[in-house]
Amino acid sequence: MDKVPMTARGFAALDAELKTLKSQERPAVIRAIAEAREHGDLSENAEYHSARERQSFIEGRIQEIEGLISRADVIDPSKLSGAIKFGATVTLVDEDTDEEKTYQIVGETEADIAKGLLNLKSPLARALIGKEEGDSVEVMTPGGGKAYEVLKVAFL
Repeated sequence: MDKVPMTARGFAALDAELKTLKSQERPAVIRAIAEAREHGDLSENAEYHSARERQSFIEGRIQEIEGLISRADVIDPSKLSGAIKFGATVTLVDEDTDEEKTYQIVGETEADIAKGLLNLKSPLARALIGKEEGDSVEVMTPGGGKAYEVLKVAFL
């Protein structure tokens, strides 16, 4: 199986979610199922079916997170330098609008564009890999082509 690159922050977030699911969510849903069973006929018991559905979701998410954690390749960006690669914090300027944006290139599991966390597999991140300060990149986005200039590359 392929390793899943992630930052220490992303690994810690997954680990915390796993602990919450196992120590709080799982026991709560088991209690909810037991309570719903006490109400009688299970075939027409909406609370029971809802709790079973929730249990299925929780167990699936636990398995998913355990799989990700077992394949995790935790990378410390502060130990990296040079051209843009995983973990780099990149400041770009849109060559059309002069709008500046800063992104950190992270793994799929921790990507959140609203927080400036750019998925390593996104078109923009793939175009940026290997570039350095002062380089220009052109990216095809769903809204059409975009051109950016790399203003700054940092490994924090």
